[in-house]
Amino acid sequence: MGIVKISDAMHGNLRLASAALSRSINAQAEHWLRVGMLAELNPALSYPEICQLLLTAEGGELSARAPELPESEAA
Repeated sequence: MGIVKISDAMHGNLRLASAALSRSINAQAEHWLRVGMLAELNPALSYPEICQLLLTAEGGELSARAPELPESEAA
């Protein structure tokens, strides 16, 4: 493990994204690093394709169907 220096602006972005996505700041930074690395290594892939690659690497697959909302929330 090492120390990575980032700008104050990037740290602010990490704080905001980590709070919105329920991740720790470190987990959010690692997610962005993994996505960015895969994007550079596979420039033809879209973001959803990269996310699918990450899911497959973890041994899982998400359902393509969106969850149905209860009728009280469906409007």
